[in-house]
Amino acid sequence: MSTGPGADSAPAPNTHHDTDSTTSKPKGTGTFSSLKIRNYRLFATGAVVSNTGTWMSRITQDWLVLDLTGSAAAVGITTALQFLPMLLFGLYGGVIADRYPKRLLLLFSQAALGLCGVALATLTLTGHVQVWHVYLIAFLLGMVTVIDNPARQSFVSEMVGPDQLRNAVSLNSANFQSARLIGPAVAGVLITTVGSGWSFMLNGLSFLAPIVGLLLMRTGELHKVERVQRGKGQLREGLHYVAGRPDLLWPIALVGFVGTFGFNFPIWLSAFADGVFHGGAGLYSFFNILMAAGSLAGALLSARRRSSRLRMLVAAAMAFGLLEIAASLSTSLWLFSLLLVPIGMIGLTVNITANTSVQMATDPPMRGRVMSLYMMVFVGGTPVGAPLLGWVTDTYGARIGFATGGLISLTAGLVIAIVLARLGGLRLKIDLRRGHQHVNVVQREGVRPKELATVA
Repeated sequence: MSTGPGADSAPAPNTHHDTDSTTSKPKGTGTFSSLKIRNYRLFATGAVVSNTGTWMSRITQDWLVLDLTGSAAAVGITTALQFLPMLLFGLYGGVIADRYPKRLLLLFSQAALGLCGVALATLTLTGHVQVWHVYLIAFLLGMVTVIDNPARQSFVSEMVGPDQLRNAVSLNSANFQSARLIGPAVAGVLITTVGSGWSFMLNGLSFLAPIVGLLLMRTGELHKVERVQRGKGQLREGLHYVAGRPDLLWPIALVGFVGTFGFNFPIWLSAFADGVFHGGAGLYSFFNILMAAGSLAGALLSARRRSSRLRMLVAAAMAFGLLEIAASLSTSLWLFSLLLVPIGMIGLTVNITANTSVQMATDPPMRGRVMSLYMMVFVGGTPVGAPLLGWVTDTYGARIGFATGGLISLTAGLVIAIVLARLGGLRLKIDLRRGHQHVNVVQREGVRPKELATVA
């Protein structure tokens, strides 16, 4: 990331990664440019299969808990248990990801995720499933993702290198959201025809695809990253590294607030589908499909973008909060449904912009620890936000719960925008003259920006 208005998210010392040394045009541009790399194609192909299974399982899990308990708070507890390990142990997962070969770690983690899916399927198909079983398996899934998340996030740079990192991160999100379009639809059909158990079983078996993809990779074509040797204070070193880098600290703080309070869609969408619009599992799946369509569009637009700016991050966070508030006030099913599309699009823009900004600004030996901190605050806050907003939803209604998450996201975006503007010595310039740009962010005269990789 470099200083000044309009700067990219990559750090100034590393900007040569984004351009060819002989031309000003970025290398390998194009929406799908990183798919030209064989190892990444294998990774992406396996991921779309397992991601589809994951979304099938998520929808089925939420609906199963709601069916067993009749409580939105119970859905929140399930979500919280799945992300509690990330909050408690997420930073240790980053240390492990920096120490050991990430491909080997992913082979073990993907196998463990598949076994969890098969276990829940067996309990459901035999008719023995109880809500505490779902709670337990959700927690076990969370324990596996403590290692899987930072290893998977940081392994992308080893497959594609720095030139294609921004594009590959965006395509990862597009991959995930494409699966989100298919998974809920398949889950809705399976739940209403053959039952929840087969949805869980297909999820468990879907993890064979990424395992095969990892085994077929050519390890000699991976970009070598120096692994961190075992030593004392590595966790503390990672925290100090982020604390001394405002270009890392504030994007991570923002996605922490948005992820903790603004992304509790399993609670809100199930409550709106069941309690507000009086639909069933089909309507809940339909809501998720609409959000996925918006998210996919947001991911593909991000893949075409050549830079990630913090002004975009904070603006997207505020727009995301406003859209959630607007959706919470919608009395029409069709208006509510229509708003889910831009909510998905802007939500993905927040996630991808923050993710690429943080990865591009981080030194490779620190990437596992930094990304574990990123994921810890993004999804690890769910054990706090999900039960709290589940209680608000149960007590005051789905509309108040949804609006609360939107208001917190809006406020966080506004506050961090002010902080970044002060650190960067920026101000908002309004020019109403004809032919001029009416609203722009400019450097304040006589003010030297503090050390900050990107503020604009």
